Amino acid sequence: MSSVLRTLDGARVLVGVGGGIAAYKTAHLVRGLVGAGADVRVLPTASSLQFVGAATWEALSHHRVLTSVFEDVEEVAHVRYGQEADLVVLAPATADLLARMRGGRADDLLTASLLVTRAPVVVAPAMHTEMWEHPSTIENVRVLRERGVTVLDPAVGRLTGPDSGPGRLPEPEALLESARAAIAAPRDEHGAVLRDLAGRELLITAGGTREDLDPVRFLANHSSGRQGWALAHAALVRGARVRVAAASVDLETPPGARRLDVRSAAELAETVAEHRGQVDALVMAAAVADFTAADRSPEKIKKDDGDEDSVPSIDLRRTEDILRHSVLDRGGASHPAIVGFAAETGGNGGSALDLARAKARRKGADLLVFNDVTAGVFGSSDNAVRILDREGQEVAEAAGSKTAVAHAVLDELAGHLPDVPWSA
Repeated sequence: MSSVLRTLDGARVLVGVGGGIAAYKTAHLVRGLVGAGADVRVLPTASSLQFVGAATWEALSHHRVLTSVFEDVEEVAHVRYGQEADLVVLAPATADLLARMRGGRADDLLTASLLVTRAPVVVAPAMHTEMWEHPSTIENVRVLRERGVTVLDPAVGRLTGPDSGPGRLPEPEALLESARAAIAAPRDEHGAVLRDLAGRELLITAGGTREDLDPVRFLANHSSGRQGWALAHAALVRGARVRVAAASVDLETPPGARRLDVRSAAELAETVAEHRGQVDALVMAAAVADFTAADRSPEKIKKDDGDEDSVPSIDLRRTEDILRHSVLDRGGASHPAIVGFAAETGGNGGSALDLARAKARRKGADLLVFNDVTAGVFGSSDNAVRILDREGQEVAEAAGSKTAVAHAVLDELAGHLPDVPWSA
């Protein structure tokens, strides 16, 4: 059995391909996995080769493609591939493939490998809406999830033919992030992703708000939303239901997440106020503008071409402190658990850490995730944080990929969740 890896770089990844037209998207996923440093072996079902041929998979993965347990018998491929895998991703997973997985079938190389592996398994279903909503499929998905398999919800959109609805394979970029989240996730005693957030619902804010000055200009910050997105992906693979309040985020929606697009701090405050009473945890990873225009100009602010030194004066006002208001509105209740984020730089008020400790005490959230952005971190794939409690004491730290940081935050959050889920 392979050693446990926590990143895609150097990982042995099996990509199973079911017999659906969405298999063409999986080619882009394989390329992304290889680009991330993974050693990818593609195990297509025989029917899937009617959609994408073996030559494509061999060219992208640099490995021979097999489908039958009677190929490479001397290498015992049907056992070895599953044993050596660090991660298994199935995309697309058809209704038939889900049924065979649930029943423990092993009639081809892919399903035999699934019985052998003790690595995390991520399944991305794709089928027509009627198939996805059929009681048999619903039951198969429920059983697989109970066994520790990460079954993503399909995307909603245009399907084969003129119909639309749930059943579309998520985009390759989103599937790649789900793979990152799964391989970095904590494991149970069987090696499957720990579903410690099953039955919980999280509201995660991500990105950076934009405050309009006039029809063409706005105040903004450098936040890309990638840390919030990593939190959403990580929470989803750990079994949570997730709502993401996305402030100007240009990323594919995490599979299964409910996306709530916002622009300004005021819109974000309104969205948080509407949803925070319906979730077990509020995770405020978005970078919220501290200031907005006192009066938005209805037309473009003009410069005076006759006076090169002329600069317009723009009056600003403070925006709502969404984190502090959420803590105050919760009062003494335990719903929801609240996590704040603080990006700080040092200054005359003290070191970045000193400022973060003071902010933790002032805001009163259950946890405050602090990172020093003096050297810049926005848009990067890595992060380094310290996690503080409401008294400003450090309870954990994490460094590495934003996915790894996301799991560290969720590890701490799990201990602060209400005893009873809000929807119970």
